[in-house]
Amino acid sequence: MKLARPLFVAAIVVSLLSSCAVAVIGAIAAGTAIVATDRRSTGAQMDDQSIQLRLSNELGAAFKSISSEVHISINSYERKVLLTGEVPTEQAKAQAGEVAARSLNVRAVVNELVVAKPSSLGQRTNDTSIGTKVRAQFVNTKEVPYSAISIVTERGVVYLMGFVTQKEGEIAAYVASRVSGVQQVVKVFDIGTPEEVQRRRPGASQPPAPTTNAAPAASAPPASGAASDASPAAVASPVATPGTAK
Repeated sequence: MKLARPLFVAAIVVSLLSSCAVAVIGAIAAGTAIVATDRRSTGAQMDDQSIQLRLSNELGAAFKSISSEVHISINSYERKVLLTGEVPTEQAKAQAGEVAARSLNVRAVVNELVVAKPSSLGQRTNDTSIGTKVRAQFVNTKEVPYSAISIVTERGVVYLMGFVTQKEGEIAAYVASRVSGVQQVVKVFDIGTPEEVQRRRPGASQPPAPTTNAAPAASAPPASGAASDASPAAVASPVATPGTAK
């Protein structure tokens, strides 16, 4: 029975990709496996997977007529949705945010879409490489709860999602900012006290999803610039980096 739910989700992925992948590229890239060391409960992880799949289908339908001009990635953490990628107009950006906000079970939307042509295959390959390097640095940094943080990379901008303490969030943002190729780090964390985080460890009883929308601004690396506009439902915290770090 433990294998049934992930396999069921995988079946849904195939079904939805066949209907909307031309418009919403990379929306299912967050994976379909349940992670035992994640600070979310199994149920919360399943909810986030369902939101990503459902919203992929809804955005695919909404932008069907301009699918070649749209590239949207969808990521959800405890029902907070992060939209990244490119759309042709500000109106399309706003529409995507509205579709996400209306979608079943979504508690908040961080709309980081930019008005631009869809990124190239080369750019996306580079983003994948950057995300892999950031993950490797997290694994090698004992202060960073790497299995509890989702990494999303678009055009060299790294977005970090998860439920962390203030200190964990600041360290993670700083470590990511020092990775070669990272242009900017944007925190989309939910912040908890050390006691709240401790209760999220594997084997502990699971509390309800947090009501906070995003982390306060970081104090680690120097800032120079701001993130793209977020929806009123949630605001991301940018941590800019001075170009390529060594």
